[in-house]
Amino acid sequence: MPDNTVDLFQQHDSKPCAKHIYTVSQITQDIKTVLNSTFGEVWVEGEISNFNAHSSGHFYFSLKDKDALLAGVMFSRSNKEVKFKIEDGLKVICFGKIEAYVPRSQYQIIVEKIEPKGIGSLQLALEQLKQKLEKEGLFKTEHKRPIPYLPSRIGVVTSLSGAAIKDILKVLDRRFADANIIINPAAVQGDQAKQEIASAIGELNLLNEKLAPSQRIEVMIVGRGGGSIEDLWAFNEEIVARAIYNSRIPVISAVGHERDWTIADLVADLRAPTPSVAAELVIPRKEDLREKVKDLLSGLQSSFLDIALNYQKNFDDLAHRLNLNIGHIMELSTSQFQAATKKLALLNPVTSIEQHMQKIRDLARQIYVRAGHLLELRQALFNTVTEKLASLSPLNILSRGYSISFKMPEGAVLKDAGGLNKGDKIKTRLHKGEILSQVTEVNKNG
Repeated sequence: MPDNTVDLFQQHDSKPCAKHIYTVSQITQDIKTVLNSTFGEVWVEGEISNFNAHSSGHFYFSLKDKDALLAGVMFSRSNKEVKFKIEDGLKVICFGKIEAYVPRSQYQIIVEKIEPKGIGSLQLALEQLKQKLEKEGLFKTEHKRPIPYLPSRIGVVTSLSGAAIKDILKVLDRRFADANIIINPAAVQGDQAKQEIASAIGELNLLNEKLAPSQRIEVMIVGRGGGSIEDLWAFNEEIVARAIYNSRIPVISAVGHERDWTIADLVADLRAPTPSVAAELVIPRKEDLREKVKDLLSGLQSSFLDIALNYQKNFDDLAHRLNLNIGHIMELSTSQFQAATKKLALLNPVTSIEQHMQKIRDLARQIYVRAGHLLELRQALFNTVTEKLASLSPLNILSRGYSISFKMPEGAVLKDAGGLNKGDKIKTRLHKGEILSQVTEVNKNG
């Protein structure tokens, strides 16, 4: 207490004394001294009102209950560690010192620590951020992209010193050792973790923009092993959530153990309960793929065999029907011939023998001409059916030793030798490759 002031709370006897006049500064200074010596550091419970986050970084607010109001201030050096959002109506418990502000004759609490009443500060911060991001649509299912099947390049964002990276690499090597792993390390715990994780996610996306499509990262695992809520807190930070949401590479979140849920899990395209499970989800076992390919090949072979058998059956049916038709025609022709012969035998006069013989010869010629014509028609039909079946066959005609020749340079298909002359150039296409030839001799009657 200054020497020129008088203790306002000093006990005086009943004797009359000289009148003492105080200055305003003396009164307020004595009040400040009393407050400092009486209260020191205290915990105060109240409801936040008139909250103001000043541009200087300081927080100004009032603590109130139903009967009174206490001014409060929390300087920037202290409020940097506050995870949750301070807002009007929030019930809190504050730790600090009661001090008087002499120039205005006001007293206030200088807050060093602040906690929400009835719930942990981290839990409140988590709920506040969840509500904010959910309103913005960061958790919506329609935003989540499918995880590619059998990716050839997998990105990983985690700590190089943690158990998570060992578990991920072990599982990936066991399931499909041919996959390429691109690791972008980041701290997963501590003050710098949130910035490093967000930066690592962004860097892998930037890398993808510079790579050829066949070399790009197809999926990314972001995570760490288990721990307390404080240990996992970097994955509850807004900067990490937005980095995952904005990633053009699909993200699998693998944070902690199965019971642990973070904001990163809610934003990611797929949540894995552990880093090991993330590695299992991102790529199938090579043995399973081999079995699947084996089954598909077996099914494909069976399908081709069925097609070939159907073709053969159709061919056999058509050939049988054609043979029956030809046989029927021959029977009819033979029957007509035999009837004419019998009739000739009945008309035996010598004078009409030559006439009848001529008629027989004419009839025989007609029969054979008709039979031959019918045979040609049936043969043409047979050839047409055969060619159609061959064109539908999965086997390549040329693979059976056939070839096709073209007159050069116009490329017209050669059907007979009449269109060629000595010296002309022809191109012959075989099952494998082509031959360019020059005509030295043409047999147009062959």
